[in-house]
Amino acid sequence: MTTARLPLFPLNSVLFPGLVLPLNVFEERYRALMRELLKTDESEPRRFAVVAIRDGREVAPTLPGMPDQTALPERGPTAGFGDDPVQAFHPVGCIADAATIRERDDGSFEVLATGTTRIRLLSVDASGPFLTAEVEELPEETGEGAGALAEGVLRAFRSYQKRLAGARERSLSTGADLPDEPSVVSYLVAAAAVLDTPAKQRLLEAKDTAARLREELTLLRAETAVIRHLPSLPAVDLTRAPTSPN
Repeated sequence: MTTARLPLFPLNSVLFPGLVLPLNVFEERYRALMRELLKTDESEPRRFAVVAIRDGREVAPTLPGMPDQTALPERGPTAGFGDDPVQAFHPVGCIADAATIRERDDGSFEVLATGTTRIRLLSVDASGPFLTAEVEELPEETGEGAGALAEGVLRAFRSYQKRLAGARERSLSTGADLPDEPSVVSYLVAAAAVLDTPAKQRLLEAKDTAARLREELTLLRAETAVIRHLPSLPAVDLTRAPTSPN
């Protein structure tokens, strides 16, 4: 079992290995996290752990611009996450490697990171200026029949794209654009499919690649069937994730 202590960045979304994560960092607790990462030499990975929020707020309430301007703002690394922050987060997340950290004139940061390895959250420490976590790295097991399942998921995903974007949409990915390595397929489809956070979290937590692909096949077929009976849907860009507002 490989464990590590890493800075923790909770989000209202799920990060998958291999996927790009743009961040707009403006809260002081996360500014402090980025300043700490900048102390690491550029030749070394600048790693932090990303977990999806199960019960809490990505942005601390009553900050400037929030609806209630009269309440006292919550401050500190646990703001918005309650007295026991580990209970506010899903137990499985992903390590992110920050390739770019650019500080703006106002002290906020523009960050571009990439998901690398799944982790299990063991404990959370709130004693510093930002949350840190003890995490266990999770191996990626292939599972039985992953190759055949990946082929089926890609076919189902193309059908899903066509139904979602419309038959005349010309920007759809073609076979040449999509990978064929089962674990890569499983994470790409998990990130690109329009699913809620609990569904994406279940895919991240799957015991192996084959199990993830099997669940994706079920989800894609069900979603495609639903879309087929809807009158119309706007075209959706399935390859780009929105920048997190921190």
